[in-house]
Amino acid sequence: MGVTKELDYTQSQLLISTQLKALGHPARIAIVEHLLSVNSCICGDLVDQLELSQPTISRHLQELKSAGIIQGTISGNSVCYCLNTETIAGLKNYFESMLPVLEAQNLCCK
Repeated sequence: MGVTKELDYTQSQLLISTQLKALGHPARIAIVEHLLSVNSCICGDLVDQLELSQPTISRHLQELKSAGIIQGTISGNSVCYCLNTETIAGLKNYFESMLPVLEAQNLCCK
C-alpha cells in the first residue's frame, strides 16, 4: 500500500488489514489451526502435517509472524512457533464489536 494511501486510514484499520491479509491463504489457516490444536510446533512438524515443502511452510510462517498472528522462539536449529494470544484476542474483539451494531440495525439481505 502506498504511503499516501496509508494516510487515509487509521492505525487500527491498517493493523486489522495486515492481520486479515496474513490469514487470507488456506495454508496459513491450516497452520493456525494446527498450532491451535498442539499449542506449539516446530517448523519441521508442519512440513509433515501439511504436506507442503519446507520453503513454502517457512514463507507462510514468516507472513503470519510479520502480521503478529504467531510468535516464535529459536532453540538450536529449531524454531518453535505458537499463536499470539493478544493478536487473536484483538481480532475476536474487532469482529465482536460489529455484532451489536448489526443486530441493532437489523439490516439483513434475505
